[in-house]
Amino acid sequence: MAKENLFYRFLLWREQHIKEKHFILMISFIVGICTAGTAILLKQLIHFIQRLFIQNMEVDQANYLFLIYPVVGILVAGLFVKYIVRDDISHGVTKILYAISQRKSRIKPHNTWSSLVASAVTIGFGGSVGAEAPIVLTGAAVGSNLGRMFRMEQKTLMLLVGCGAAGAIAGIFKAPIAGLVFVIEVLMLDLTMTSVMPLLISSVTAATVSYIVTGPEAMFKFSQTEVFEMGRIPYVLLLGVCCGLLSLYFTRVMNKVEGFYRKLTGYRKRFILGGVMLSVLIFLFPPLYGEGYDTIGALLNGQFGYIMDRSPFYAMNNSYWGIVVFLFFILLTKVFASSATNAGGGCGGIFAPSLFLGCISGFLFAHVSNYFEFTMYLSEKNFALLGMAGVMAGVMHAPLTGVFLIAELTGGYDLFLPLMIVAISAYLTILMFEPHSIYSMRLAQKGELLTHHKDKAVLTLLNVNGIIETDFQTVSPGMTLGDVVKVIAKSGRNTFPVVDAKGVLIGVVLLDNIRNIMFRPELYDRFHVSKFMVSAPARIVVNTPMDKVMQTFDDTKAWNLPVVDEAGRYMGFMSKSKIFNSYREVLVDHFSED
Repeated sequence: MAKENLFYRFLLWREQHIKEKHFILMISFIVGICTAGTAILLKQLIHFIQRLFIQNMEVDQANYLFLIYPVVGILVAGLFVKYIVRDDISHGVTKILYAISQRKSRIKPHNTWSSLVASAVTIGFGGSVGAEAPIVLTGAAVGSNLGRMFRMEQKTLMLLVGCGAAGAIAGIFKAPIAGLVFVIEVLMLDLTMTSVMPLLISSVTAATVSYIVTGPEAMFKFSQTEVFEMGRIPYVLLLGVCCGLLSLYFTRVMNKVEGFYRKLTGYRKRFILGGVMLSVLIFLFPPLYGEGYDTIGALLNGQFGYIMDRSPFYAMNNSYWGIVVFLFFILLTKVFASSATNAGGGCGGIFAPSLFLGCISGFLFAHVSNYFEFTMYLSEKNFALLGMAGVMAGVMHAPLTGVFLIAELTGGYDLFLPLMIVAISAYLTILMFEPHSIYSMRLAQKGELLTHHKDKAVLTLLNVNGIIETDFQTVSPGMTLGDVVKVIAKSGRNTFPVVDAKGVLIGVVLLDNIRNIMFRPELYDRFHVSKFMVSAPARIVVNTPMDKVMQTFDDTKAWNLPVVDEAGRYMGFMSKSKIFNSYREVLVDHFSED
């Protein structure tokens, strides 16, 4: 109790002596330090576990331990989540989007550590996913819970969630600009000038801590030994289209595979199927083990002769078409390995798979093109780098994040123009087929996504239950006109829903429609509600997305519409005036500038 009183006194002192905007900057600095620390810890844990298991493996033969390690990893992670965390922690970035859109930017406290533990075990043992989405969720949870601890309002909580995500990206990749751009493009926060500074502070702080602890080297060592020539731009555009189509394949197949796993009843079935699929794929194609960053580093440095190490196909390491076919099958199967990892009980994201697929696709594009004499020579290293930006831009629908992240990851700033070209062309290609990123797709389908479009964002944030009005007097179809007149005398409304014995809405009575007979007592027993009730212009099923609700109002030109549940039972009415009042309140709370 004494500690609580001391903390409350601190909060009071802070309100009196430190301005809100200055205090937010202080918290964003703390968030940057915390997210960098968690990012470094996660990376070190993953590398420690991987070195423990694969450093003694023979490179010139198949390794049957690949059939065991990944299964153990997703089993341990799955049991940890099921019996200790007891909550769904998969799809980290989607969780953040959902928290922003539907939970007032509140993220559960356990997310500050649970994703870190589960993903370290999953990836360290060979799960074919990335550590970035879990660490982004961890960073966002740190920002959210720090804000809640200091009693920050909802608008500030949303900003601190963004600070945590930006710091996580900056800390794990040493990429401060990419952290800021990620929040704008992927989390889709509607930022103002006052909110950019906290994001920058978190990003720069996290990146600085990472540089101090792990050294100044870029995450991937890349040296541009061949100058990019403008004559290769058509090839860059074509690579962008290929990356966009590969992104579409990855997005659609992952959704279908995960949908298939969700239909399986029981954790045991999902684990067995996911474990078998994952272990077999890694046994056949060892580059699928873990994040795949070793493969990326090899391709970026032109060392593709080591791609088939530890695989059953090691003897084909020096075969030109052997390498091409091997990498092509990796492109096709990576999505199945990643889906099986998460569906089987593991925890990880698709940052690393995107970079992995992009690097291989760019390398293959140049490698195959160089085989033909009539094509211009393409640097395989440069195109591997460009492919990383292309697939990331396509999968995440974030071209700027792809450009800045790859440039900062590798130090490949000399390729900035082709990076922009391939990222934009990949993004435009997938946009023709898929309007939402792999992160936002599920929420968009449910109408739960907060978007850049301010009007849609406000509608998304509206509390539907707070909009439903329940002070309408109901009548039954067997009631007489006299009974209805008595109900009218007690009501302040001019609309009366008609419900049957089970509460199902079957029509409405409008005061204007009976005004000419309601003052004639001799007709009170002659007319029944079933005779003068009318159908409602439309019915709104509860939990219908607010943008569709407004579309229904526009289509019917109605001012009030009844709300029913899935079984058609009456729940209340929605009115345009109530929606507009709530709209103004949310607009002021979330999007007004200080």
